[in-house]
Formats: sequence, structure tokens, C-alpha cells
Amino acid sequence: MRELALMLALALPAPQHLATIAVRAPNATLVLQVAKTDRQREIGLMNVAALPEHTGMIFVFPGDGPVSFWMKDTLVPLDMIFVAPDGTVRSIAERVPTVPLAMPDEDIPLEQGVAKYVIELPAGEAYVDGIVAQKRLTSDLFEIKHSKN
Repeated sequence: MRELALMLALALPAPQHLATIAVRAPNATLVLQVAKTDRQREIGLMNVAALPEHTGMIFVFPGDGPVSFWMKDTLVPLDMIFVAPDGTVRSIAERVPTVPLAMPDEDIPLEQGVAKYVIELPAGEAYVDGIVAQKRLTSDLFEIKHSKN
């Protein structure tokens, strides 16, 4: 049994420790790890055992469009926030549950949305932080469109 546990531990990617950025929500400042490469986005929050409040990860995509997320090897339930290039929240998948580690990939449910950015926070955090659809989050990361006068 010990050998099986060791094999599983070696097969799973270690939690990432990426650069962070502050994102201002209506009720809190979030400190988010920035996943901007394909590999960083693929690993995401896999094998993270706990997330303190107001922390998580922001996934940065090359363009604004349809994206899909799943909970493969994710150990904590999450809120997934789909965000437009200017920081406007488009939709939220709240309290997305974990799935058994042994679940076949093809059986893992997908959460889908349209986004340039997706923020993952501990389950319930979006509500506590006042994040709802059509609210605008602020960060140096988001593209700000200036009107022409």
C-alpha cells in the first residue's frame, strides 16, 4: 500500500508557486498566482490541499473566447470566475465540487464560459468578496479601454 501511495505521489504534479498579482474585488483584495503558459494553466491548482481566504489563481489566455475547466486532481472545491479583458465578470461557476482522483478523464464534468481570464478561488469566496456577474474587478493585468474625447 505504501508503494502505491508513493507511485501516486510521484505521478501527480506538485503544487505550483507562481508570481502573484493583486486583483481588487468589491469586498476584498485577492492575491492570485498568475498562470500564463500552457503548462501553468494545465496544472492550475492541482494537488493544492488548502487555499487561504482571498487567494487563488488567475488563468491568463492569449485571447478572449470559449474556455473549459475541470477539477482533475483538484483537492479543494472552487469558485470559477470567467472574466472579460477589461475585468468585467461574465459568469461564475460557484462551489464546483472535487471529483474522485480515480475518476477517468472522460467522466470529469467541465465548467465552461467565455473569458480572457479565469479566476479560481476557494468555494464560497466569490460571494463573500462581492463578486457577481457584471461587476468589474480591477488590476494592472486587465486591459482598460479609454474613451476618446
